[in-house]
Amino acid sequence: MKVLIAEDDRAVRESLARAMHLEGYEVETVADGAAALESVRSLAPDIVVLDVSMPMIDGLTVCRVLRSEGSTLPILMLTARTEPSDRVAGLDAGADDYVTKPFDLGELFARLRALTRRIRPEAEVGDHLELGDLSIDPAGRVATRGGRRLELSKTEFDLLELLVRNAGIVLDHSTIYERIWNYDFGPDSKNLAVYIGYLRRKTEEDGAERLIHTVRGVGYTARVGES
Repeated sequence: MKVLIAEDDRAVRESLARAMHLEGYEVETVADGAAALESVRSLAPDIVVLDVSMPMIDGLTVCRVLRSEGSTLPILMLTARTEPSDRVAGLDAGADDYVTKPFDLGELFARLRALTRRIRPEAEVGDHLELGDLSIDPAGRVATRGGRRLELSKTEFDLLELLVRNAGIVLDHSTIYERIWNYDFGPDSKNLAVYIGYLRRKTEEDGAERLIHTVRGVGYTARVGES
């Protein structure tokens, strides 16, 4: 598994690279956002560990550029910012997960393992999924509704697939967090609600019927019909 580390703090960058080498990752490092974009395009890493605050081009902009280009590359954001609005900004930009500084290496590697488990070979993905006029091709990682292709980030696709694969079943917050992020952020986290909002906007475009329903106090379910 090839990891690109984009971090302008040399001490953090080098210590993280050493630790990842010991964990068996192939590691490339860069010190700014412009180099990160160039390396993604030339080296084709499997995953990116991206610092938010970098010179030339910041991490949020790198995320936005990659997603605007259609990249579904898993991105783990590193940030010293702890406010919920800062975390939401990272998710809005297209990051799949984030770790706040100073971080615990054990937690960071757990997040990386969760992201790499979501890079699944075609044989493990399963069959075509349908719910009403929503169609999901897990192997090709393509989702359409009414024939219109949905532009989804990696996390959005994984969440939609999980809900549709379990259509009619109410999945609680903890189960979804563990399945998608491999980590339960706790009852005060807004991460899941943010992504549900993203999916609803994209799947309900042009007044389409709601497919993702909230079961208050429990979690979410995918089904055809009103809640």
